[in-house]
Amino acid sequence: MDLSDISKVKQLVEACIKGERKSQKQFYQMFYGKMLASCMRYAENREEAKDIVHDGFIKVFANLKDFGFKGSLEGWVKRIVTNTAIDAVRKKKTFLVELEDNKNYDGIIDDYSDNMEYEHLLNVKVEIIMKLIQKLSPMYKMVFNLYVFEELTHKEIAEQLNINIGTSKSNFAKARKNLIKLFENYNNGNE
Repeated sequence: MDLSDISKVKQLVEACIKGERKSQKQFYQMFYGKMLASCMRYAENREEAKDIVHDGFIKVFANLKDFGFKGSLEGWVKRIVTNTAIDAVRKKKTFLVELEDNKNYDGIIDDYSDNMEYEHLLNVKVEIIMKLIQKLSPMYKMVFNLYVFEELTHKEIAEQLNINIGTSKSNFAKARKNLIKLFENYNNGNE
């Protein structure tokens, strides 16, 4: 289904709200692949990502009546599924926040796109990058994903994860540094 055809999208959403299984299945299938890819960035493995997607869609269907067509349906679904992934990581309580309150991180630069140090990563296949991201510690992975893929600011990340802005910046900087090391190991065949 073409998401730009608002009338068809509205019909589908209304049918889903009414509980029509065929429409719900179509809706689920429309977004499943993208949402699974998004959850793979947070989960430890594919099975966990599938569970998160499933839980996310339960929330999507429960709240679909509140969508209101004021923005992108895909963006709305992605936000719910991403929040579900973040909640799943929080519940596992396996990540440790690198709290270093005594240090000042105001000087950490957010814009890394013009940094020559990272230029060699630009031509790497997405699958390889995703595999390397999975090797980051849970907190580094979460901050990296929220900043790079979800395009949240460090302030928004700090609010969402209940950490301070400096911690978000620090974890992001360390995640980048670790990714570079992981990439170098991968290139050298020391994966």
